[in-house]
Amino acid sequence: MENSRGGTPGSKPGGSTPASTSGLLPPEVWRVGAWCAVLLLVSGVVGVGIWIVVTFKTAVTPVLLAILGTALLHPLHRRLVAMRMPKSLAAGLTCLAVVAVVGGAGYIVVSALIETGDQIVSSLKQAGRDLSKHLGAAGTSLDDVASNAKNLLGKFGGTAASGVLTGLSVVGELIATAVLALLLIFFFLKDSDRVAGALRSVAPRRTGDIVEAMARRAYGAVEGFMRGTTFIALIDATCITVGLLILRVPGAVGLGALVFVGAYIPYLGAFLSGAVAVLVALADRGVVIALWALGVVLAVQVLEGHVLQPMIQSRTVQMHPAVVMLAITAGASVAGILGMLLAVPLTAAAFGVVAEVRGRYGAAGEGVA
Repeated sequence: MENSRGGTPGSKPGGSTPASTSGLLPPEVWRVGAWCAVLLLVSGVVGVGIWIVVTFKTAVTPVLLAILGTALLHPLHRRLVAMRMPKSLAAGLTCLAVVAVVGGAGYIVVSALIETGDQIVSSLKQAGRDLSKHLGAAGTSLDDVASNAKNLLGKFGGTAASGVLTGLSVVGELIATAVLALLLIFFFLKDSDRVAGALRSVAPRRTGDIVEAMARRAYGAVEGFMRGTTFIALIDATCITVGLLILRVPGAVGLGALVFVGAYIPYLGAFLSGAVAVLVALADRGVVIALWALGVVLAVQVLEGHVLQPMIQSRTVQMHPAVVMLAITAGASVAGILGMLLAVPLTAAAFGVVAEVRGRYGAAGEGVA
């Protein structure tokens, strides 16, 4: 029954309808609640994924390493295929190149560190004595640490010897993981053209396009990160190697190879490899040359942070340093050194997926509006 003003009973003047139940809260609150629900859902999925990865790490770790290796080596494989080389042969040659480079770099680094290990300890002891004359207790502490280094290593070696079977098991697991990852890299490179079809076959109906697009975006982010990091690592290693050669530091090539490998763990890897280079310089050439080596390492790090990273990584994948540090910390807490190695590229892949989803659904939302 309508009133004299033409409205329905209970309606407000002006024809507006009564406030519904959803009107008890402002739209902004509902929007925040919806985002909180989405974040909780995503966090639950990520938590379950991490639990699965940790539980089945023996099988998952080679796959993740193989994906990183494939992303790094895919450009080389494409060039070999473009030279009309069969895909299987191109994949095999690429894997052999990886074995040669990694094996050679590892041999150079280990041999350089073994040759200068005693010199590092003796130089630290001498530096401790010198500092004790000027700094008192601080220098004495450094001298004590250096003097007890061999005893500490001996105790650690005795503990490791008591668990030799566990040590052999770990070494065997690492070798098996590396071999399996290498084999997976071979198959991923050889059958890379079939990945899109495989994703579409396992994706639910009507989601094949978005699943393929997200996978391509994630893989592109990982490939860009690995390519950019490798280029930056090569520049860092070259500059530091040249600087150490000018300073006549022994094992300069091996230290440069260590810098190259350490660059794949952002910030922390550069710090550790640079510290080793300075210690080797201290061991063989003294404090003055060690300070010059420190200056070279710091100059290269400044060049990387202020020039190379913005120029190179901004064209591939850009992440704030705080995000990188949090990712490394989270990866270290979950899987140690391997987690630190995998954390940043996996985060880059997640950023790529988020960017793809926002690009698709954001554009669709603006079109509807």
